[in-house]
Amino acid sequence: MTDNKQLEADFLELLKEQKAYQEALALIQWDLRTKIPPKGVDQRSEVIGFLSQKVYQIATSEKMKHFIDSLKGKASSQIIQRSLEECEEAYDRNRKIPEVEFKEFTMLQSKSESLWQEAREKGDFKLLQPYLEKLVEYNKKFAEYWGYEKNRYDALLHVYEPGVTTELLDKVFPDLRRSLTGLLKRITASDRKPNSAILQKHFPKQDQEKFTLEILKRMGYDFSAGRLDETVHPFAIAINPKDVRVTTRYDENDFRMAVFGTIHEGGHALYEQNIDQALAQTPLADGTSMGIHESQSLFWENFVARSEAFWENHFSLFQDIAPDDFSTISFSDFYRAVNEVKPSLIRIEADELTYCLHIMVRYELEKALINDEIEVKDLPGLWNQKMEDYLGIRPSSDREGVLQDIHWAAGDFGYFPSYALGYMYAAQFHQKLKETMDVESAIRSGDFASVKNWLGENIHQYGKLKKPLEILRDVTEEGLNPEYLVEHLQSKYASIYQF
Repeated sequence: MTDNKQLEADFLELLKEQKAYQEALALIQWDLRTKIPPKGVDQRSEVIGFLSQKVYQIATSEKMKHFIDSLKGKASSQIIQRSLEECEEAYDRNRKIPEVEFKEFTMLQSKSESLWQEAREKGDFKLLQPYLEKLVEYNKKFAEYWGYEKNRYDALLHVYEPGVTTELLDKVFPDLRRSLTGLLKRITASDRKPNSAILQKHFPKQDQEKFTLEILKRMGYDFSAGRLDETVHPFAIAINPKDVRVTTRYDENDFRMAVFGTIHEGGHALYEQNIDQALAQTPLADGTSMGIHESQSLFWENFVARSEAFWENHFSLFQDIAPDDFSTISFSDFYRAVNEVKPSLIRIEADELTYCLHIMVRYELEKALINDEIEVKDLPGLWNQKMEDYLGIRPSSDREGVLQDIHWAAGDFGYFPSYALGYMYAAQFHQKLKETMDVESAIRSGDFASVKNWLGENIHQYGKLKKPLEILRDVTEEGLNPEYLVEHLQSKYASIYQF
């Protein structure tokens, strides 16, 4: 075996060791959000801090640096070369953070996440505020360690969406907001509004679960490599490529939360389950960015599951499982009702049209926090005002306002723009898929395999082998283009609201 081959073999062994710690962390974090008893949180946070420190130590070790320096530009495969590039970036970024600060931050994240649940339940922002203040300070400090060209927030945005900048978002978001609010005004003025009250009937949790499990199976979610559980804030998590878990939240008086939420998380899970196995136990066995990840969940939730073709195929199944109260609803009324546009306080319950407005509220606030333009204590009031300005509604409590999302409590600043970017990416992928095949006919016939296979071939299989904007350009032959999303929404809602 040549020196390089031995070095590559040793490098891959180090990556396996790092992945072992990361897998243990992922399993613990799944348990923390789904099963853990309240008194176990503090000890669990200590364990998370210990394991996170191990991952950090490997990522920043002299051994890792030796492999990077020795193999960079000499790798025998694209997988090893790209793994080296990912490791080099992680090494450079992590070495800039003192190890003690990294451990303190990860422990704070765990405690804050758990306290968020209590604060949310009580609708009391002040319970979370001191933790959030520390998390914001850590993020500002990390951004300074990492460095940036024009805006401190860019350093955090890069973690979730490499290649995207604040400058780009500040150019795209205002135009998108004007298009959405203009369309919202036309919808509001329409006298052909759906009646969503017909959907708000008692639907037992176990029956909702039966329906959502069947939909996940039809989507192609592999239950021999995953499971569905209940949580406060739904998420999908990849323990490893053969263990990708989905969670959901049920409301027995509004099935839409669980049905569309589970399909959304199922889209994330399909991405992780279908990454090329050749990338397993390397840094490439992951979604290439949160924006591309969100494009997959929003593709399934909005472009598939909210389509007329989807319900033409699944309405009878729905009525078979749903209580008798739903049996008198006509297909037309049902389809229009599940696609009602009505500004809502809760992001994960938002309709297709207003969803991005929720993201813009969060983006503008967290960008201002990181750039020292506002303080954490000001968040509830500023949140409420922006909701009124953009959506015309005002939260009556912190629970339905600033405390509804877990992201800030988890220290994930820079994440929220990924949702809006993902929605725009999804619209572009949907447009390209329509040029490739008759998507509506495939969905109407229940042929999800053809859709899943196209996504797998063009997006999923690559993991981090390709960068996010590289995937976007390779698939769509252009860069970010919000016009496809605007056109989709205009066409769909002009039909539903008849304007």
